[in-house]
Amino acid sequence: MRYSALALAAALVCGSAVADDAGWRITAGAINVNPNDSSSHLTNVEAAAGLPANSTEVKVDDDTQLGLTVNYDIDANWSVELLAATPFSHEITLSSPGTAVDGLNVGKTKQLPPTLSLQYRFLDGNPVRPYVGIGLNYTKFFNEKISGQMSDTLDSLGLTGDKELTLSDSVGLAGQVGVDWAINQQFFVRAAVWYADIDTKARVKVNGQTVQKVDVDIDPVVAYLAIGYRF
Repeated sequence: MRYSALALAAALVCGSAVADDAGWRITAGAINVNPNDSSSHLTNVEAAAGLPANSTEVKVDDDTQLGLTVNYDIDANWSVELLAATPFSHEITLSSPGTAVDGLNVGKTKQLPPTLSLQYRFLDGNPVRPYVGIGLNYTKFFNEKISGQMSDTLDSLGLTGDKELTLSDSVGLAGQVGVDWAINQQFFVRAAVWYADIDTKARVKVNGQTVQKVDVDIDPVVAYLAIGYRF
């Protein structure tokens, strides 16, 4: 009986050691979304305003928010991560160099970009562990608002009435590189960069009718610096 108890205790200790490779990590820190944007041209606006053909596109500015990640470490090398953040807010402007509408504020939107990734971590047992990952991004746009400048511009073109701006949601691939630097057994510092494929269709509507549709490739670089806890 004594030897059986010792064997059971040894088995539990060994099991704990193996299970220690698995576990959870959470992080919180500053996250910046910096678009590498491009878009189709605002052909209807160009025609109505007498602008040169293919002279306009839209631009989206960057924003920094509180970022959060949750990791489940499958083993010493493989991990699954969910990235979340407080809502990002972006101003949308018109780019038309050399014309009167260059820099015109089109409107603004908020978005949430949860991203689920599978990661591979290098240098098992090292306090500094770089990793790479690939996953799927879903971006939800909401609270879109057309600006007063854009509303006045549409009025001047004879497009009067109720106006709204809508953006379609996006699903696309996301790749990442990062590094975790252990401070002790529980706490660590994380730095990471993602590149996400985010495409949306922006529509300007007057009295419920679309007067301009624009395909926008946002494709941002997302940078993250955070403190983490392992348990």
